Amino acid sequence: MRPTQILRSGGDAPVGRHGKFLGGWGAFGGMPQKGIITYTLSSNKQNPIAGAFHDAIFNTWRRFGSQVLYIAPPMIFFYYAMDWAIHRNHHLNSKHGRAEASDE
Repeated sequence: MRPTQILRSGGDAPVGRHGKFLGGWGAFGGMPQKGIITYTLSSNKQNPIAGAFHDAIFNTWRRFGSQVLYIAPPMIFFYYAMDWAIHRNHHLNSKHGRAEASDE
Protein backbone atom coordinates (compact mmCIF):
# COMPACT_ATOMS: atom_id res chain seq x y z
CA MET A 1 0.00 0.00 0.00
CA ARG A 2 1.35 3.40 -0.94
CA PRO A 3 1.50 6.13 1.76
CA THR A 4 -0.73 8.47 -0.28
CA GLN A 5 -3.60 5.99 -0.21
CA ILE A 6 -3.58 6.09 3.59
CA LEU A 7 -3.87 9.86 3.50
CA ARG A 8 -6.82 9.70 1.11
CA SER A 9 -8.45 6.80 2.99
CA GLY A 10 -11.67 6.95 1.08
CA GLY A 11 -11.75 3.52 -0.42
CA ASP A 12 -11.98 3.45 -4.18
CA ALA A 13 -13.24 7.02 -4.61
CA PRO A 14 -11.95 9.10 -7.55
CA VAL A 15 -9.14 11.57 -7.08
CA GLY A 16 -9.89 15.14 -8.11
CA ARG A 17 -8.17 17.37 -10.63
CA HIS A 18 -5.55 18.63 -8.14
CA GLY A 19 -4.75 15.27 -6.52
CA LYS A 20 -7.20 15.69 -3.62
CA PHE A 21 -9.92 13.32 -2.49
CA LEU A 22 -13.30 14.64 -3.65
CA GLY A 23 -15.82 12.16 -2.33
CA GLY A 24 -17.14 10.55 0.78
CA TRP A 25 -19.45 12.08 3.31
CA GLY A 26 -20.95 15.30 2.02
CA ALA A 27 -18.90 15.18 -1.19
CA PHE A 28 -16.71 18.08 -0.10
CA GLY A 29 -15.17 19.97 -2.96
CA GLY A 30 -17.32 18.29 -5.58
CA MET A 31 -18.98 19.95 -8.52
CA PRO A 32 -22.11 21.95 -7.72
CA GLN A 33 -25.35 20.32 -8.77
CA LYS A 34 -27.37 21.93 -11.51
CA GLY A 35 -31.06 21.97 -12.19
CA ILE A 36 -32.20 21.91 -8.56
CA ILE A 37 -34.73 24.63 -7.83
CA THR A 38 -35.82 25.41 -4.29
CA TYR A 39 -38.62 27.71 -3.25
CA THR A 40 -38.79 29.28 0.19
CA LEU A 41 -41.14 31.61 1.97
CA SER A 42 -39.72 34.74 3.48
CA SER A 43 -39.40 34.56 7.27
CA ASN A 44 -41.47 37.70 7.72
CA LYS A 45 -44.32 36.12 5.73
CA GLN A 46 -44.46 32.94 7.81
CA ASN A 47 -46.82 32.44 10.73
CA PRO A 48 -44.54 31.20 13.52
CA ILE A 49 -47.34 30.30 15.93
CA ALA A 50 -49.70 28.63 13.47
CA GLY A 51 -51.45 25.82 15.34
CA ALA A 52 -49.39 26.37 18.49
CA PHE A 53 -52.37 26.63 20.83
CA HIS A 54 -54.08 23.58 19.37
CA ASP A 55 -50.89 21.53 19.52
CA ALA A 56 -50.10 22.77 23.01
CA ILE A 57 -53.39 21.46 24.38
CA PHE A 58 -53.06 17.99 22.89
CA ASN A 59 -49.32 17.71 23.50
CA THR A 60 -49.78 18.74 27.14
CA TRP A 61 -52.56 16.20 27.58
CA ARG A 62 -50.44 13.44 26.00
CA ARG A 63 -47.43 14.22 28.19
CA PHE A 64 -49.58 14.53 31.31
CA GLY A 65 -51.31 11.22 30.60
CA SER A 66 -48.03 9.40 30.12
CA GLN A 67 -46.52 10.68 33.40
CA VAL A 68 -49.48 10.89 35.78
CA LEU A 69 -49.15 7.31 37.06
CA TYR A 70 -45.54 7.98 38.05
CA ILE A 71 -46.36 11.18 39.95
CA ALA A 72 -49.90 10.87 41.36
CA PRO A 73 -49.67 7.75 43.61
CA PRO A 74 -46.60 8.95 45.58
CA MET A 75 -48.13 12.43 45.91
CA ILE A 76 -51.41 10.99 47.21
CA PHE A 77 -49.56 8.72 49.65
CA PHE A 78 -47.38 11.50 51.03
CA TYR A 79 -50.33 13.90 51.21
CA TYR A 80 -52.25 11.49 53.44
CA ALA A 81 -49.12 10.70 55.49
CA MET A 82 -48.52 14.42 56.05
CA ASP A 83 -52.19 15.00 56.86
CA TRP A 84 -52.08 12.18 59.44
CA ALA A 85 -48.87 13.60 60.96
CA ILE A 86 -50.34 17.11 61.25
CA HIS A 87 -53.52 15.83 62.92
CA ARG A 88 -51.50 13.58 65.23
CA ASN A 89 -49.25 16.52 66.17
CA HIS A 90 -52.26 18.74 66.93
CA HIS A 91 -53.80 15.95 69.01
CA LEU A 92 -50.64 15.31 71.04
CA ASN A 93 -50.17 19.03 71.72
CA SER A 94 -53.77 19.53 72.81
CA LYS A 95 -55.00 19.29 76.39
CA HIS A 96 -56.63 15.91 75.78
CA GLY A 97 -53.56 14.57 73.95
CA ARG A 98 -51.18 15.60 76.77
CA ALA A 99 -53.40 13.92 79.31
CA GLU A 100 -53.49 10.77 77.18
CA ALA A 101 -49.70 10.76 76.73
CA SER A 102 -49.03 11.32 80.47
CA ASP A 103 -51.15 8.30 81.45
CA GLU A 104 -48.93 6.02 79.43
